[in-house]
Amino acid sequence: MLEYIEMLTGAEAENIKKTIQSLFRQTCILQMKCDPATLIQRDNPRYETCARHREFIGDYLSVLGCELIHDPQEHYFRLRGDGLPVEKMSLTTTQLVILLKMIYHDKIMGEGLNATVTSLAEIREYGKNTNLIARKLTRQEWQDALVLLRTHQVIELPGAIGSLEDDTPIYIYSTIQMFCTAADIGELVKRYQAEEEETENDGNAKEDHHPDVSE
Repeated sequence: MLEYIEMLTGAEAENIKKTIQSLFRQTCILQMKCDPATLIQRDNPRYETCARHREFIGDYLSVLGCELIHDPQEHYFRLRGDGLPVEKMSLTTTQLVILLKMIYHDKIMGEGLNATVTSLAEIREYGKNTNLIARKLTRQEWQDALVLLRTHQVIELPGAIGSLEDDTPIYIYSTIQMFCTAADIGELVKRYQAEEEETENDGNAKEDHHPDVSE
């Protein structure tokens, strides 16, 4: 491995180092990345580095207990393996992932590949219609979920997360398809719907019960 690096220029060796760091930080490297300011897609130099040095990067990662996976159809590299840092998603983030996948599927089937843009308002509407997220999420819950999804190359947002409006466009990357099969989503939706309904019923029962203060 050292011989391979020594044959490269200093700049190219540094590109490999940063690319490996990016893989561990964000799990995926996409061929085309959206410009956060315009959401216009541009070539991603990290992807080109992965493609040029795929064998070396793969060998390096294998030593760390990871595998470099390439999806030629969706055009991204991703990490897999026991050596990958585990980052658990909260229930809210998991529910938002399911909603985003449903939105992505509906848009791809109905409007084509150029229509993979959603918004907070649309996500809320899907949550309400499916009863997957019936309650109003706090700003912190939205922020925590969106930061995680952006970090792991699931969505792209124009500008800062704190400045998002209801109609601000949110681009959904095809990496959303890595999360859950259609059958899994159906089961998860049923489960979370039941949990939401149970929570609502418990809340209503407490509101209906007015104990006598003299008891």
